[in-house]
Amino acid sequence: MQNKYLKLVVIAGSVIIFDQITKAIILYALPLYHSISVIPGCFSLTHIHNPGGAFGFMANQSPVLRSMIFLFFSALAVCLIFYFYKKTPKEYSLLAAGFALIFFGGAIGNLIDRIRFGKVVDFLDFYVGSLHWPAFNIADIAISIGMVIFVYHFLFKKLPY
Repeated sequence: MQNKYLKLVVIAGSVIIFDQITKAIILYALPLYHSISVIPGCFSLTHIHNPGGAFGFMANQSPVLRSMIFLFFSALAVCLIFYFYKKTPKEYSLLAAGFALIFFGGAIGNLIDRIRFGKVVDFLDFYVGSLHWPAFNIADIAISIGMVIFVYHFLFKKLPY
C-alpha cells in the first residue's frame, strides 16, 4: 500500500474507531436524554440521538426520506473526497489529512450510526448558561477540523487543482 493511502487508512480508521468507541460507551453508560456535568455551566456529556443532519437539519422529515437522502449524499461525498484525496499531490499532506478527516473519518463514523440506528449518537454538549451549542460527537469534530484545513487551502489559494 502506498504511503499516501496508508495515511488515509490510519487517519480515517483512528477517527472511526475512536468515534465508535466513545459512542458505545455513551450508549452503555448514559441513558438517553440524561446528562453528566463535566465542567459546570460550560460542558456536559449528554446522550441524545440526532435524526437529522448537522444542527438537526431535516430532523422533522420522514425517516425514510431522511435515510435515503443522507445515505445517498454520504456515499457521494465519500466518493468525491476519495477522488480529491487521490488527486492531491503528496506535498499537500495537510490538505490530504483534511480530506481524510472530513469524509472518511467523520462521514463514515456518522454513516455507521445512520445504518445501525437511523440516527446519529451525539453527546458532547457545550453551553453557557441556557445557551447550548448543538450536541456533537467525535466524527463531527473530525469533519470540522478537516473543513478548517480545506477552507484554509481554499482561501489562501493553496489548492493543487
